[in-house]
Amino acid sequence: MHRVTIADVARRAGVSTATVSRALSGGRKVSSDVAERVRAAATELGYEVNPIARALRVSRTDTVGMVVPSIRNPFFTALVESVEHALGADGKELLLCDAQSDPDTEAKRLDALVTRNVDGIIVSPCHGTDSTAAVQRTAERLPLVQLDRFVGGTSTDWVGVDDMAAMRAVLDHVRAGGARSAAYLGARLTNSSSELRHAGFGRHAEEFDLATDPQWTLLGDYSVEWGERAVGLLHDAGQLPDALVCADDLIALGAVRACRTRGIAVPDQVQVTGFDNIEFTRLAEPPLTTVDQPTRRIADEAVRLLADAAGGGSATRDAAHVALVPKLVVRDSTRAG
Repeated sequence: MHRVTIADVARRAGVSTATVSRALSGGRKVSSDVAERVRAAATELGYEVNPIARALRVSRTDTVGMVVPSIRNPFFTALVESVEHALGADGKELLLCDAQSDPDTEAKRLDALVTRNVDGIIVSPCHGTDSTAAVQRTAERLPLVQLDRFVGGTSTDWVGVDDMAAMRAVLDHVRAGGARSAAYLGARLTNSSSELRHAGFGRHAEEFDLATDPQWTLLGDYSVEWGERAVGLLHDAGQLPDALVCADDLIALGAVRACRTRGIAVPDQVQVTGFDNIEFTRLAEPPLTTVDQPTRRIADEAVRLLADAAGGGSATRDAAHVALVPKLVVRDSTRAG
């Protein structure tokens, strides 16, 4: 079977091969009637642009790499979908890598994306310190933007939600709903999200005069299982405060399930809040009050910052730190004020 070449398209359209290349690459302009004739000829003949050859000509691949801590976490699944949508609107493709919550794996994934000549990389670092060297090394080779989580000590842009403001909104809400004491169910303080949410809880619990106790701060991982276990530890110790403030929705879903298993009424006996607003939260029993992470806005801003960095714009300014205003989604796991 004859493979259709650029020369075949040129003959059908009655133009040179150089004109066909310009018309199909979107590079130097050709007249609209010539471009239409070339595209029509390519369609009729079934010609497809060779992406490798095109990348060599224009020095770009129109691909962007993305590395997330764990694709199993529904929040990152939603974030990936939003980034892919934003890139698609800009004519680019996404190459996704899962760091499996391991800095060494993350470093290998970043190196692999650089080797594949992606045009830039979007990363949510899995560790607050152990990820720094690989992120900085990658940023020295390619345009790079951090999103959601970040590591310090780099010259890279970041976009995400304001975790401290989010915790303030949560604690203000449960206080208005009658809570006078609160526990914090979170993850170990190994990344910026865990650290900032934990710090925000401590600061704003004091602001709203909510009683806390070191034994009510339980740190594990971002999972339903940990949420269940943490509630069991509090309940078995006979110390169940008025509100359970959870660092993410998976922990909160586990907390709600554990309360139901133990006959603890939510929200009448204890209020429960989450963070991220993943799809499952509205299906919980009761539906979960949570902080909405605007994944579409985060993704759009990350892609914009990456394009700016690729165009050299970031070289003339300080690294951007874009903290988006959070929104609290109130459902039935908390009480109205």
